[in-house]
Amino acid sequence: MIDYHDKEWGVPVHDDRQLFEMLTLEGAQAGLSWATILKRRSGYIKAFANFNIKKVSQCGEKEIEKLMSDTGIIRNRLKIISTIENAKSVLEIKKEFGSFDKYLWAFAGNKPRVNKYKSLNQIPAQTEISEKISNDLKKRGFKFVGPTIIYAFMQAIGIVNDHEVGCFRFNEVQKYY
Repeated sequence: MIDYHDKEWGVPVHDDRQLFEMLTLEGAQAGLSWATILKRRSGYIKAFANFNIKKVSQCGEKEIEKLMSDTGIIRNRLKIISTIENAKSVLEIKKEFGSFDKYLWAFAGNKPRVNKYKSLNQIPAQTEISEKISNDLKKRGFKFVGPTIIYAFMQAIGIVNDHEVGCFRFNEVQKYY
């Protein structure tokens, strides 16, 4: 958890593969702890072909059954199927917008939003933008993309900088802007 916070969380991500990975992991986390998902991250990378969007989109019932017995991931059929369906939807977005990155970042005006929270209890669970993104993703067939999951996703991929102002990472991640 510390390593993830200190090196990755909040750094702007613009790579479609990485964006798909983080969306998948955030969706898998629903109802569970982030620590549980991070412990299985390497299992997810292996199970979902390093989050190769095209390969994941081509998974069928045979692959789903194999994934259901994979102890390296959360073996929840709905979450597994959502990953496959979300991959198909990402491919459709790429056709329409050129990239998943362009689509997502447009919601934030193509630049990170820097919040200046002094304590964790000031950080919201969702925002108007996370609701907008969530609603649009749902219209496009995505699953496990509620506004709270999407806000956590936005934090993870740096669309918002929610490091507390006293955290050493608050200024560090801004070097990536």
